[in-house]
Amino acid sequence: MTSVKEFRIEEPATDDSLGRGTFVFTDDYSVFDWGKMPDRIPEKGASLCTMGAFNFELLEREGVPTHYRGVVENGDVRPLAETTRPPWEMAIDLTTVPDLPHEGRSYDYDAYHGAAGDNYLIPLEVVFRNRVPIGSSLRRRTRPADHGLDREEWPDEAVDLAEPIVEFSTKFEAGDRYLSRTEAATIAGAADIDALEDVAREVNRIVTERAERAGLTHEDGKIECLSDGGEIRVADVVGTFDENRFAYEGTQLSKEVLRQYHKRTQPGWVEAVREAKERAEREDVADWRTLCDRKPEPLDDRVIEIARNVYCSGTNAYTDTAVFDAPPLSSAVGSVQGL
Repeated sequence: MTSVKEFRIEEPATDDSLGRGTFVFTDDYSVFDWGKMPDRIPEKGASLCTMGAFNFELLEREGVPTHYRGVVENGDVRPLAETTRPPWEMAIDLTTVPDLPHEGRSYDYDAYHGAAGDNYLIPLEVVFRNRVPIGSSLRRRTRPADHGLDREEWPDEAVDLAEPIVEFSTKFEAGDRYLSRTEAATIAGAADIDALEDVAREVNRIVTERAERAGLTHEDGKIECLSDGGEIRVADVVGTFDENRFAYEGTQLSKEVLRQYHKRTQPGWVEAVREAKERAEREDVADWRTLCDRKPEPLDDRVIEIARNVYCSGTNAYTDTAVFDAPPLSSAVGSVQGL
């Protein structure tokens, strides 16, 4: 289970065969790795399920293997086009997820892979970037010159990259960290790091092209993958407003809207989160949340409605359907600009 979706196991995976299960999407949201926030965003779960299913079906048509089997309606698994209402459940193939032993912030990946069979979840997130928007961690970790940009400092607006870049970060560690390619290859186990990058670039291409058709700019995103007998399959969920950052006429349409809103309206909590993460790293504490002495406050009803429209209007535009009763995307964007 994650902070925003749960899964049901129908047939457990074994060392030599995939299982079957279902993702159940909720209206919960999370920012800054906090976990469940005090509020729920109406129809957010259905938005993520719809957009994720739409993208998985795009990938499959383009020859990219995934763990997707369809969406669930009235107990039946079917393609997205055959549903009569926005889906909340997604049928998937399940892989094994071995335990990852650790002492403090030191993780034993040898033990993880030693317990893995022919199929396992690769314990990495593969991140692709087409732009460097406000809020991107790349601004904190690198300089513009590192990416061939002729400037000393990051500007106060999004910056386009000449070519997409791919990075790797940890998946299961309490504090996600970006990795060198050598370290990522070790953590990937038997999965080939070059093949993982190739899959990420193909996913990025497909999502970017679809976003352009909808009038959206695809800024960055990530995938998670499983290895099934050496074949890399895209897992988790792909190309939603939680996993990826999109923009419409310069305004971001993603979970980043909520991140930036919290930075402006609850700076004390955001700072407490930052300090707790830094302290946890210094003191070798795995769960930084135990060191955070503040909690987030609930959102105003107006902000919840704006967030709901970002998800629903954005999904309508991206899929070119009227799945949700939501205002035009331009209206949703106008509301975001007024926050």
